[in-house]
Amino acid sequence: MTPYASLPAATRHVVLRDQLPATVGLLKQRRAAEIAEGDIDDYVALHWLEWQGGTLRLTTTGENVCKHQTALQNRAGERARR
Repeated sequence: MTPYASLPAATRHVVLRDQLPATVGLLKQRRAAEIAEGDIDDYVALHWLEWQGGTLRLTTTGENVCKHQTALQNRAGERARR
């Protein structure tokens, strides 16, 4: 269980959204075993990830959330560099 699993649902949703780009990075590197089981369950419940043929993959919704979150993180990084 992750330290965030006991957070209120709204807060947990924010934490998962913030972590989604890193989670996707782990999936792309074929390191899904490093993703906490509770996080996987929550991502699946949010329909951001799904099991397909024994493989965990990003859904269209998850892809959109990830793109949005990555753009926000990039903008924040650009502001910090100014």
